[in-house]
Amino acid sequence: MTNSLFSRLAGYRRWSLDLIRFIGEYQDWAERHGFGSSEDDLRIYELIDSLKSDSLTVAVVGEVSRGKTALINALFFANANRQLLPSDAGRTTMCPMELLYDERQPPSLRLLPMETRKSPLTIAELKRTPIQWTTVELDPGSPKDMAAALQEIARTRSVSFAEAKALGFSRSQGEFVRTSGGSDDTTEIPVWRHAIVNYPHPLLKTGLVILDTPGLNSPGTEPELTLNMLPAAQTVMFVLGADTGVTRSDLAIWNDYVRTGRGACDTGCFALLNKIDILWDDLRTSDEIQTAIEQQVLETARVLGIARDRVFPVSAQKGLIAKIKADFVLAAKSGLPALEAHLAEDLVPARESYLRGRVDHEIGDIVRRAEALVAGRLADTDDQIGELRSLGGKSQDVIQALTTRLQTEKASNARQFESFQSARSILSDQIGILLGYLDLEHIDRLIADTRRDMQGSWTTLGIKAAMARFFGGTEAMMDRVNKQVQQIRGLVETMYVKLDTAEDRTRLRPVGFSLLAYRSELRRLQDDAETFRNSPAMVLTEQHFVIDRFFIILVSRARDIFERCHGGAKAWGKSVMMPMMTRIREHRMLMEQRLHSLGRIRDNLESLGDRIVELEATRRSLADQRRAVKAILEKISPPTRCPDGEKKGPEEISGPAETVS
Repeated sequence: MTNSLFSRLAGYRRWSLDLIRFIGEYQDWAERHGFGSSEDDLRIYELIDSLKSDSLTVAVVGEVSRGKTALINALFFANANRQLLPSDAGRTTMCPMELLYDERQPPSLRLLPMETRKSPLTIAELKRTPIQWTTVELDPGSPKDMAAALQEIARTRSVSFAEAKALGFSRSQGEFVRTSGGSDDTTEIPVWRHAIVNYPHPLLKTGLVILDTPGLNSPGTEPELTLNMLPAAQTVMFVLGADTGVTRSDLAIWNDYVRTGRGACDTGCFALLNKIDILWDDLRTSDEIQTAIEQQVLETARVLGIARDRVFPVSAQKGLIAKIKADFVLAAKSGLPALEAHLAEDLVPARESYLRGRVDHEIGDIVRRAEALVAGRLADTDDQIGELRSLGGKSQDVIQALTTRLQTEKASNARQFESFQSARSILSDQIGILLGYLDLEHIDRLIADTRRDMQGSWTTLGIKAAMARFFGGTEAMMDRVNKQVQQIRGLVETMYVKLDTAEDRTRLRPVGFSLLAYRSELRRLQDDAETFRNSPAMVLTEQHFVIDRFFIILVSRARDIFERCHGGAKAWGKSVMMPMMTRIREHRMLMEQRLHSLGRIRDNLESLGDRIVELEATRRSLADQRRAVKAILEKISPPTRCPDGEKKGPEEISGPAETVS
């Protein structure tokens, strides 16, 4: 573990905690000055809660026996001075394993039995069901005892072919391996389906989560791993062997599992050419060895279709030895320092940028709305001060004329409010139609129809056709929703323009709502479904198991997308009119204040000076409020860029929090 990687992760953790504090500062400020609402408070509470549980996930994937677990030992757990995770010759990681730290739980190894595959619940759902897991206590103070306890992950057991088939293993795919010394109809399968290691390691305490995977072509690979967990990881390290190069099965894993979930530009994934120490031939010079390694790197980049700088030649075994012995020459030769530097410089800034954007999307409009409201009050106060100062030495008739003009404006404002209420009623009806399109009974009906069609099909082609119809149905539903959103957006824009023209103030920004994220997620899910439909497992696995996997892994995610979209649309419907309502109410309140002030001055001209003093004090308070909310907005806004184009890092951006007024 290099200082650069640890310091960047620790800095990121401090920055994310600062971000939570800045959001809390805004919430306190809004409550003190009367800018809060129950809808805004709920959004802020949910955002803070999700930020507190935010993590950085690094997934390590590849073929069997490429040294994935050895790499994790070398990169993250060298301070144990031994192979902490099981990493002997041959296949050792038999199930996906998450390494993390949750301070609410004691150090432990939690294991999910393979039998839970018979349940319709996903691994994500089973994580919320502690009774399903077997727990083994860990002693972080004894690496030897920990290593022994973690050997449990590699355990297998003998079952009948019928039992293996019921658990989703396929004889046709070569997943049945005859038990040594057993009968002809038994096979070896992993004992555990999933493992979670809760370990108070310094790196894991910063929020890092490491996902160690079995070979993605290994028996019984979880569809949830390839379709859910890998796409959700911020970084995917694809491990290859320098002794084999990119084999056909390596390339299949890269194309089918790694690139599939990363988008068009393979964001966040890179290749590791492990075991380069086999090229350290004593009969060749250092330059010749380096040339051979470079040729392997270039060929790897060419075959995978990625840039040269996204392939890292390493030796996990020699790197671990170098760290244990503090051999800096060997460490540099192993290539691990370059890899660690890349993780520090790539993983953390990318996640920081993502969180900035997410915070801005979730509550940026709330803070900007509050800042605009304060700015409006400040501008109106300036108008009042100028107006009252112009009355010095003027007659009662002049004051009465100004009062009459303000009363006319007040009447106009009342008529505008009535018109606004009428438009609001129309908008409410349109939002009701939108929420009707997103009602979950529609997606549930489509799910029920799809399940009936699949179960009634006698052929693989029929099952595939039912899958395609399901996603065709979801796309049609989303198209209807999109048309309705566009119609509502046009109506809202018209209302905002009318209000801005009537009041001649800085134009309000309507609260936004975009379907882009939901539609993009649904399209990616369709791509995953296409991969699933065309996979060999689709043809060779039992029909009932295929149907169960399809609904557990894919259909459940589609329903979740529509559920979240419904929630987002509902929140938008409640908040889209809020800026207009706030401005109209604010204008009416300020009009009443101005009329009241003029009434006092008309009755007693000597009170003019006192009222100006009051307004100047109000102006100073509003100016302080605006500076405070602008400072908070700057802290939670997306990152700025330095003059040279480089993005500022978390530690450069955060710094001490300012006291808000």
